[in-house]
Amino acid sequence: MRLPGIDRLGKARLAFDHDLTLGGVFERLAELAPDRVLVDEVGGARRTIGDAADQVAAWAGGFAASIEPGEVVVIATPNGYDQLLLCAAVSRAGGVPAPINDRLRPDEVAHIVGDAEARLVIRTTDDVPASDGPLTEAVPAAAKDVGAVFYTSGTTGMPKGAQLTHRALVGQMNRMALIPSGAIDEAAFSLPMAHIMGFVVALGLAYAGIPARFMPRFRAEPMLDEIETRRCGIYVGVPAMYRMLLDAGAEERDLTCVRVWISGADAMPEELADRFVAMGALLTLPGGRHVGRAAFVEGYGMVETGGSGAFKFSLPGLPDALRRVGVPVPGYQTRVVDDDGNEVPRGQVGELQLTGPGVLKGYRGDEAATGAVFTDDGWLRTGDLVRRGLFGAFTFEGRAKDIIVRGGYNVYAVEVEQALGRHDAVAEAAVVGLPDDRLGEVPVAAVRLAPGAKATPDEILTFAKEELTSYKVPREVLIVDELPQNATRKVRRDEVKALFA
Repeated sequence: MRLPGIDRLGKARLAFDHDLTLGGVFERLAELAPDRVLVDEVGGARRTIGDAADQVAAWAGGFAASIEPGEVVVIATPNGYDQLLLCAAVSRAGGVPAPINDRLRPDEVAHIVGDAEARLVIRTTDDVPASDGPLTEAVPAAAKDVGAVFYTSGTTGMPKGAQLTHRALVGQMNRMALIPSGAIDEAAFSLPMAHIMGFVVALGLAYAGIPARFMPRFRAEPMLDEIETRRCGIYVGVPAMYRMLLDAGAEERDLTCVRVWISGADAMPEELADRFVAMGALLTLPGGRHVGRAAFVEGYGMVETGGSGAFKFSLPGLPDALRRVGVPVPGYQTRVVDDDGNEVPRGQVGELQLTGPGVLKGYRGDEAATGAVFTDDGWLRTGDLVRRGLFGAFTFEGRAKDIIVRGGYNVYAVEVEQALGRHDAVAEAAVVGLPDDRLGEVPVAAVRLAPGAKATPDEILTFAKEELTSYKVPREVLIVDELPQNATRKVRRDEVKALFA
């Protein structure tokens, strides 16, 4: 196993300087390895890095004739690498791209277009303005300037526009150099390019020289086919996708080609990660000594951190105590504080706050929201609760807003969800709090059963009583066909609450 970026693009990492902008990424990569495969899209085009650089320059010529520096262009195209390259083209022309999911509701699109004060809205590549030729030189921009606007996933309300600098976006690319991989690996993934995770994964794979096998619309069985038949060495997905792969029979497939599983965007249940590790490659050292199964890498981040911030590795030979904790990504600092802003002792739970190069510059046009998300000394309030460990490490406990206070006791939704998920019949669960006259709030759970599985709410409650302290046990369990999700497959807790109305 080797670190990407060494035997693929030679001295690629040395060639990236602090002044590189989103609009110059593909030009710089093409100088290093123009013939290297960037992506082979399922049902679409196979592109080299040189092809991508040429396309970015061609589209940038049209944008340069139609926008002024700093103007926003909403990129609402169908999911795929065209959306990524259109963003790079807007940036090359001096504009600020705002990629959005083309499946958003009309009112959400209208909100974003208005909030961004967009100069143009691009729905297909045919909407790119005509030009007299490619833009051979990028419009000058500083690394500290806003490079793109990403809109939050909006699981509880209308999305906000997080302004990320060029340094934040380009800086995420070399995070992929932390991922162990082989010289001929191909990475399979199906993530929305309009979401920060999909965007930086695609950029990071390009930087690392790892060809991508990209599926624009995720479907579990075809994805398993791709991994198995192409012998992909890396798979990247969100927890909901891993559950769907499991439901589609992943354990009956030959996935021993996968050396690295990667997850992000939501909390990954330990049991689910362990099942995929067991399906992956048997890793060996030079000389043939087996050292264990595949690595599992769980990234921690959000739009406001540029998609990064911390990660945890599950590597062969690591004791459980180490592979269950998160550590800051190089360049980031973290602290865990109580409600008064004081750092908590080791072993205690508090809010995770961080600072680093990927942190947003602010929310577009919303000074109040920007002020609320930063502390007085400039640290980002993540709203996530973690338990502080040794040397800056931590374990994730849940979202602060997802705490259910039952009779004065804190109930962490994630803990209850993971406990319910250990039931053999449960595929996934979502726990929310409902008002209660006596206790203030009580937890309730919506549960989706695994395909072919059978269980009653009472049976699941009985199991919960064996797994959890009494005050954490849901008052009610509701079995549903599907949990409500947003465009990035995060559970919409507001809609889960409505199920119990």
